[in-house]
Amino acid sequence: MEIMQKNKQTEIAVRVSAVSIIGNIVLSVLKILAGIISHSSALVSDGIHSASDLVSSVIVIVGVKLSSKEEDADHPYGHERLECVAAIVLSVLLLLTGCLIGHQAFETIISGKAETVIQPGIFSLTAVILSIIMKEAMYWYTRYYAVRIHSGALMADAWHHRSDSLSSVGALIGIIGARHGLQILDPAACLVICIFIIKTAYEIFRDAVNQMVDKACDKETEARIRDCIMKQEGVISIDLLKTRTFANRIYVDLEISADGQMTLAEAHEIAHRIHDNVEQEIQDVKHIMIHVNPAQKTEK
Repeated sequence: MEIMQKNKQTEIAVRVSAVSIIGNIVLSVLKILAGIISHSSALVSDGIHSASDLVSSVIVIVGVKLSSKEEDADHPYGHERLECVAAIVLSVLLLLTGCLIGHQAFETIISGKAETVIQPGIFSLTAVILSIIMKEAMYWYTRYYAVRIHSGALMADAWHHRSDSLSSVGALIGIIGARHGLQILDPAACLVICIFIIKTAYEIFRDAVNQMVDKACDKETEARIRDCIMKQEGVISIDLLKTRTFANRIYVDLEISADGQMTLAEAHEIAHRIHDNVEQEIQDVKHIMIHVNPAQKTEK
């Protein structure tokens, strides 16, 4: 069951990334050609940004493929954390993209080159509006499946689409401004976009690192785990409950109290029932390790 689910998640991630690759190829060619024809350097730069997104989609495919590999002697807990590595690589790409956009915009402003920009043609407006629509659609499409299969790398790729959409908004503002004699709007908008992209890169990096250092799962999920445990017959109390996120999955360490007079087989049956029910009811839990303590007798 676990293997089938993992294979399905990998298949979804690869399919979504393939759609991203095709979309980025179409958009990068369209924007670069439109930028050259319409004399819009902002649109050419935006097209190059779209072309760089191809790298991120390839990284997602490689990361998801590697993370889906089965456990082996050297990796008894599997390879899920390789997806976190892919998300970190993508966050670094986002950071570099944001810094590059910001640097170019700042240089354009302080050098006074913004006032010498040639007025772009109407074709550039059509191309950049189409780019914004397509990139937003790709963002929501990728985000939907990232949430569905709990993929950090796919979510990072979704935000890469959003950063490209924001970049296109900056290009749109710049084109409109240049067509109305306000060339300074192009680099100014790019500086604002740079901040958003860097913020997104930081959030993706933070989430990926949290998953790699065994951060506890959220309080809501932990409460659901507790409720599921206490519903099982024979459980007197929960003595210890620790959780850790291992990439996009949760591992649980549990100690419970049960009647000290019961047999080993009966105690094992309780632990086995808890194990199966928790993993069945809470899909993110990959494994739960259970220790059964004899309940302490209270003095009358």
